[in-house]
Amino acid sequence: MFLLKRIGGGLIKGLKYLFKNSSFKRYIAAGLFFIFFTMLVSFEFVPQKVNLQVGQISPSTIYAPRAVVYIDQQKTAEERRKAMEKVPKVPEIDEGVTATVRKDMNDVLKQVKEIQADGNIEKDEKILRLKSAIPFTLSESALEQLALGNPTSTDQLTAGITSILSEMLNQGEGITAAQLAEAKESAGERLAAKQFAEPYRLLGQGLFKQFLRANAYFDEEKYRLLQQEAAESVPPVRVNIQYKERILTQGDVVTEDHIVKLQALGLSRPQHSFTTIVGTGLLVALLMVLVLWYTYIHNKDIFNKGCFLNLIGIVALLTLVVSRAVMSININQWPEFSALFGYLAPIAAAGMLITILLDSRLAMLVVMCLALLLGFMSGNLSHFALVSFVGGVTGVYSVSKLSQRGDLVRAGIYVGAASIFVIAVVGLISGLPWYLIITSALSLGIANGLLSSILTNGALPYLETSFGITSSVRLLELANPSNPLLKKLMLEAPGTYHHSILVGNLAEAAAESVGADPLVVRVGAYYHDIGKVKRPYFFIENQLGCDNPHDKIAPTLSTLILTSHVKDGAEMARENKLPPVITDIVEQHHGKSLVSFFYHKAMEGDRAESIKEEDFRYEGPKPRTKEAAIVMLADNIEAAVRSLQNPTAGRVEGLVRKIIKDRLLDGQLDECNLTFKDLDAIANTFLRVLSGIFHNRIEYPDMKQEMERRKTRGGSRK
Repeated sequence: MFLLKRIGGGLIKGLKYLFKNSSFKRYIAAGLFFIFFTMLVSFEFVPQKVNLQVGQISPSTIYAPRAVVYIDQQKTAEERRKAMEKVPKVPEIDEGVTATVRKDMNDVLKQVKEIQADGNIEKDEKILRLKSAIPFTLSESALEQLALGNPTSTDQLTAGITSILSEMLNQGEGITAAQLAEAKESAGERLAAKQFAEPYRLLGQGLFKQFLRANAYFDEEKYRLLQQEAAESVPPVRVNIQYKERILTQGDVVTEDHIVKLQALGLSRPQHSFTTIVGTGLLVALLMVLVLWYTYIHNKDIFNKGCFLNLIGIVALLTLVVSRAVMSININQWPEFSALFGYLAPIAAAGMLITILLDSRLAMLVVMCLALLLGFMSGNLSHFALVSFVGGVTGVYSVSKLSQRGDLVRAGIYVGAASIFVIAVVGLISGLPWYLIITSALSLGIANGLLSSILTNGALPYLETSFGITSSVRLLELANPSNPLLKKLMLEAPGTYHHSILVGNLAEAAAESVGADPLVVRVGAYYHDIGKVKRPYFFIENQLGCDNPHDKIAPTLSTLILTSHVKDGAEMARENKLPPVITDIVEQHHGKSLVSFFYHKAMEGDRAESIKEEDFRYEGPKPRTKEAAIVMLADNIEAAVRSLQNPTAGRVEGLVRKIIKDRLLDGQLDECNLTFKDLDAIANTFLRVLSGIFHNRIEYPDMKQEMERRKTRGGSRK
């Protein structure tokens, strides 16, 4: 018993250790996502109504639970087979062979005629020449009769042979290799029917046997293409099953046609084979590895945070769940339209969410993977995958640079327009009826864009909160002047609000010049001094000509009041649930810099020896990001330039570069990743923006003096 307790305790400790291990949790999450994706793609989670096989007796009467139109593959294949069989197998005629056969025979007959007509040679010489001219053997009596024959008879034989050749070679389907022997016999019989003399008949029949060749052949490749065209011209055989139509009666013998109808209605599905499930699992594993490999190579920050990888998996999984749900919708009155509901799959929502929350290039890869899985999930229907891919890519590009909340709505419109176009193109290629192309493209395309936009807007706040991500949409909401915290700052500390707006303009321009996030910088600048609303009149920009309360209190107390606005601001940011990236800027925008005015004022007092510099510094921390450091520099420079009595270009540039150098030498920029090149770019950007704010203005004359001057000028004229 003691041993079992020790084993159980050790096992529990081991499990606790494993679950605390981030790598183990990653493996668990990856395994769960793999199982969920594989099941979602492989199976339809609808209870199987019947399990019948061909030849069984139906145990009950089955009616169609809905109307459906399906393509009967067997009947379609049968009709196409019949069309292929009707294609005539017409041979090709080789005219060159026909001409060669005629020439060869005519050459022999011409020589025979010339020998017969030559009266200068004796009979024996003619026989010898005939033997040489005729390429086959004839009897001596036949040769003797030919030698003594009349050339006119040879001309008649030539005409007869030509006529027979024309009938056999030029008309009809020609002579094939298989028909050659029979054709030679037939030619000989036709020649005998013309009742030529014996030697001429033998000569003609010999010529046919010697020279007649096949002039027709079958082009198998052309014949196969003709059959293929005939098969493709046969439209698919569509079977329309009406709602409540009787499919099987109790006691009927189940046929192949019954099984096809049950499968079309979803009442009987073939069991998934082990190899199919394994293949689907391998595909899912391949796509998961592809996404992980991409994030490891190109997005290390995302790869190193398991919560971000879980976010990708959750978004992809929920998108496929919604896609599976919309694909299962059926309208009994319009089954053809219901079969196209795969166009509603909101793959674009996944692309837009991942673009807004993580990265646009990663979103493109995820969209491609989801479109591929959708194609397999819908039964290898590539047109659903194509429409979802194009819509997803459009959504990614539409939200890659958000500047306002309305861009999300506009992105949904773009997705809908792209879907309409691709659905119409696919419908034309598929040969759908015009009315179905128009209705499906307009209704399903618009619905896809609308659904994607709604899902993106609805899921975005929950995903931001759950995974601690600050999206551009959230930042745009915070930058709105109607935000309660900004409105409070504007009403209770108007000088600080105006200062924050100017700091935001400076910092945003500087962030763009060094590759930082300009939206984060702008919003951080708006909120960096929100702690001043607790004691606004202790800050010079809010005193508006009133007495300065710092003149009546000790420098140490003034320093404590000034530095406390950072702590107060961070507390207010957390209370109002500002994003962590904005709260960090509020905490870090002064770093551990020195409140130099009150420090030097304290050093001028009687107790200078007891003054510690640490007591006059902000508590920090120092800026740890480019964005926080830029806000720090913009904050200091805006306040310093504002205090210049005569802000000429030279004085402003000297002051800007001095402040940046002082912060660098004071170590305030040690923990951020700004380079010297970045600091120079920031300084140049600050100068460019400040030149627009503090430019020289002409001095307008006093109106009263100007009127008196004009009167004096007019009197002098008179």
